[in-house]
Amino acid sequence: PPYLASRRECVDLARIREAGLRVAVDTMYGAAGGLTAAAIGEGATSVHELHGERNPAFPGMRAPEPIAPNLGALMRLLEGGGHDVGLATDGDGDRFGLVDEQGRFLNQLQVFALLVRYLLEVRGERGAIVRSITTTRMVDLLGARHDCPVFETPVGFKHLGPRMIDEDAIVAGEESGGYAFRGHIAERDGVLSGLLLLDYMVQTGKPASQLLAELYDDLGPHEYDRVDVTLREEERDAIAEQAAAATPSEIAGLRVVSRDTLDGYRFTLEGGWWLLMRFSGTEPLLRIYAELPSAAQVRRAIEHGQALAGVTL
Repeated sequence: PPYLASRRECVDLARIREAGLRVAVDTMYGAAGGLTAAAIGEGATSVHELHGERNPAFPGMRAPEPIAPNLGALMRLLEGGGHDVGLATDGDGDRFGLVDEQGRFLNQLQVFALLVRYLLEVRGERGAIVRSITTTRMVDLLGARHDCPVFETPVGFKHLGPRMIDEDAIVAGEESGGYAFRGHIAERDGVLSGLLLLDYMVQTGKPASQLLAELYDDLGPHEYDRVDVTLREEERDAIAEQAAAATPSEIAGLRVVSRDTLDGYRFTLEGGWWLLMRFSGTEPLLRIYAELPSAAQVRRAIEHGQALAGVTL
């Protein structure tokens, strides 16, 4: 099929096929069922698929997102041994999730940083990088190291895709787990994201856990979280007014160095760390995001964000 043929132009599938990896894939009853196995083909690498049958009811989950609460079966399978990595795609196959060989879920910011490092340092690609406002500063650090400009957009691939085309970017990524790559269309592809991650493991001979540990050894620890606060429609204007008026001097023990409204209300802290509050474009939610060096600081920053907006969980 043309889709699988195009994958061969983006990644060396034969190298993956003969690597002898034991891959588990959770396609979450969605459109990507069977595609990873078909792309890799028969060889030394094996693919064990979970939830490969298509079921539009997506049983057992509120929505078919490749996030930890929905990937319990995949995480337990990896914890039990016998597999080297777990890949997941969402209902329509455009978003990607990753579980390491120990059954630990890697968040989407960690995955994006790994993919960027693979493109820059293993494949030797050069060019612009496009990221949404809610993704990791690790991408900025990697871009600066290799003289690759990083462009930031509001949330949503309707912003990332056009900017990727304008800049001829090597990659674009967003916090929800959607990544697009040069040489393909400027749109998210969960199957291709997983194949590239497999190639990273094959070319380095390292499992996902080690790749992440080395990333943190190099760039320092980065912790992240997002909290969603359900709102009533009549609360939105008052919350927006309070958030817009907030002028904290420090958050989580770090000095606030700038504030902007590219998408919501962002406070950039010394060292490039950040706190962001923004309304969801699709649901009655206020989303509060933070990236800081420690989990304790992330918790404090999110609590500070709730106070600034005048909301509670």
